[in-house]
Amino acid sequence: MKEYDIIGKPLPRVDGIEKVTGQAKFTVDMAMRGMLFGKFLRSPHPHAKLLSVNVEKAKKLPGVKAVITRDDVAGIRYAFVDTPRYPADETPLAVDKVRYIGDEVAAVAAIDPDTAEEAIRLIEVEYKPLTPVFDPEEAMETGAPDIHEPFELGSKTEWEDWGVRRDRRALDWRDAKNLSGRTSVVFGDVEKGFAQSDYVREDRFETKATAHCALEPHAALASFEPSGKLSMYLSSMGIFYKRFILAKALGLPISRVRILKTYVGGAFGGKIDLFPYEFCAAFLSRMTGKPVRFELEREEVFTSTRQRHPTIIHIKTGVKKDGTILAQKTKFIADNGAYRGSGAIVVYLGHAFSIPVYSVPNYHYEGYSVYTNNPIRGPQRAHGSPQIRFAVDSQIEMIAEELGLDPLEIMLKNARKKDDILPNGDVLKSCGLSKCLEKAAQTSGWKEWRGDRAKRTQERESTSRYKRGLGMSACSMFSGAPFYPFASSALVKLHDDGSVTLYIGATEMGQGSDTTMAQVAAQELGLQLEDIRVVSGDTELCPIDHGQFLSGGAFVTGNAVRLAAADAKSQLLKLAVEILGADEPDLGTKEKRFYVRGNSDKSVAYAELIQLSVQRNNGNPIIGKGSMKAVQEAEFYPSLAKAKGHFTDAYGFAVQVAEVEVDTQTGLVNILKTVTYHDCGYPLNLSIVEGQVHGNVSMGLGQALWEEILLEGGQIQNPTFLDYRAPLATETPKMISGMVETRDPGGPYGAKEVGEGSISGILAAVANAIYDAIGIRFTRLPITPEKVLEALTLPLSPKGKGKV
Repeated sequence: MKEYDIIGKPLPRVDGIEKVTGQAKFTVDMAMRGMLFGKFLRSPHPHAKLLSVNVEKAKKLPGVKAVITRDDVAGIRYAFVDTPRYPADETPLAVDKVRYIGDEVAAVAAIDPDTAEEAIRLIEVEYKPLTPVFDPEEAMETGAPDIHEPFELGSKTEWEDWGVRRDRRALDWRDAKNLSGRTSVVFGDVEKGFAQSDYVREDRFETKATAHCALEPHAALASFEPSGKLSMYLSSMGIFYKRFILAKALGLPISRVRILKTYVGGAFGGKIDLFPYEFCAAFLSRMTGKPVRFELEREEVFTSTRQRHPTIIHIKTGVKKDGTILAQKTKFIADNGAYRGSGAIVVYLGHAFSIPVYSVPNYHYEGYSVYTNNPIRGPQRAHGSPQIRFAVDSQIEMIAEELGLDPLEIMLKNARKKDDILPNGDVLKSCGLSKCLEKAAQTSGWKEWRGDRAKRTQERESTSRYKRGLGMSACSMFSGAPFYPFASSALVKLHDDGSVTLYIGATEMGQGSDTTMAQVAAQELGLQLEDIRVVSGDTELCPIDHGQFLSGGAFVTGNAVRLAAADAKSQLLKLAVEILGADEPDLGTKEKRFYVRGNSDKSVAYAELIQLSVQRNNGNPIIGKGSMKAVQEAEFYPSLAKAKGHFTDAYGFAVQVAEVEVDTQTGLVNILKTVTYHDCGYPLNLSIVEGQVHGNVSMGLGQALWEEILLEGGQIQNPTFLDYRAPLATETPKMISGMVETRDPGGPYGAKEVGEGSISGILAAVANAIYDAIGIRFTRLPITPEKVLEALTLPLSPKGKGKV
């Protein structure tokens, strides 16, 4: 395979010096002259009518410049998804009632945080408590309270188009209450597939809500200029998406809203949506004529931003004796909390992230997102994939155990291959899944350990306090999807000395996008990394970008950058051909010069060509332009309800193995080692790719073993880093990561996603490793020491295996 000079190398980050020296500015660092400070009054009730809100005392407090309530923002709605089927259901401040503890009721702007806090305490609110519901299955019951009024979020005709029946009971779907979204996918004949199967099993799995744990809290600084133009600093993942939603909510032309770059101190999916603090910062700035900043306290971040969706997953799978999957039926229930958030999307992704991994000829998937009076849920790294992969690959291990097979054998037998066509029409133009399985098994010593069943049984039944086990899981992730603004573009401007300024709308949030894009531009132009200056994250200066979510940074934005650089280079090349008197194929590039191959003395500098171009073209500079759609054939987001339409142009794949040691006296699970093999096409920067994999593994381990939002009556019990159990640096195991290069034909230099996929396999890998160690199957996450100890004291089944 072709090697490159710049890409594929572990080059240092272009923003590294800024960050390590403390010069990098984050949203929480931003301040303006005369700036006011914003605070919210939040609901103490999970579900209540909002009878009255009296703010007169707060308005009279010295230093308070503005107080807003539902009377000021009534009629304004926005949402992560806003379509005729799924119309916006969120308001900046509660209007008719509050729906979760933390719902925003009023907002103030004052001269300092203490005054704003005092004003909040002076606001008088009268509530009429309503019956809450916290369990998604209970919320679907006929007698459950309405969290949103029936059909207020969509016409009856649209809902009737779903035309399905609830399978939890023999009730028509119309009796299922509080549904915020639904996906139904059927292909083949699933009942016929079960009938033809030699072995069929059905299991139920649960995952809990988890926090994003970004070190920088959510913050926004808004300033309305006298001209009526809004400028905002946001800790955001997609500035053009934010601009679009903000402009719509504020009733402004898009050109009157400018989102400016700040560095982002962690996001992981938790800073995509438009939040009330962002809207209210802008609204209060317009109202007061002063800059307004909101910075949420850590407890507010935990309570009122977003969490990973907790899920209940029922899976029924039928296989042949040799492990060939014949049929699978899945019911995926997601609790999206008080507002839809991305609930309608996550139940679609429960299917979309599962079907690219194993070939299933007969398939029935039902996904339900359900309103409850819990906090709002939203995207978190690999959005929906960790939940479904935990369930599917845990069950694969169960099936293998019953059939006396190695789970690796089942995975390899059913793994998707290159050129497979998925049910929605997506084509796997590259797929290294089987190679990832083989490499992960080889590196982890899988066959030596798992192949000796007698040795494993002897180890499990020994009197030793510590039990060792290995577990494996496979997963897949897309490389960008058709979600507003659907595409990315880039500009490359050449300077007189041959250096380049690259303009991109991408947001650098720690993942290394500025560095990766600079490498792509340098490689295409034949320059060095230090020759590229990146201007990013400013809607006024930069071309549109689809945002740093949906795992499309390298694939979509990277392609736009490559095309822009190629465009600029082609303009130079035409002049070089003229001056050197050679044909284009005979010219090469080196050290900012074009030279004639075989005669390096005959050359011309980039700087000379650029100056000549400016002279000949009346000062017109050399600027290259490039753009790339997330999905070439798609104009809009695919159908969420039926999972139809092209979803992505490339899928990444990963396989992960976890080696654990279980302390049977304390219940502690110690992760000894993880092995990850990732098919990311071609790694554009080896250090960045490795960092992404390690970060994903760490997050996945936390969600497998420790992390859980604890709720009691809708109230979060652990809303700080003192109470929320996330993995520490000292608990980081040995991490081995390797690449399987497939070089996708659509990616820049063959690259595709790496930022999210490698979290998804860790959960099942850990659960399977724990089962391998102690013979107890955990179907509910996280697998805490308390659960392990409790399970070890339960009576075992006749086969010596337990299930929790």
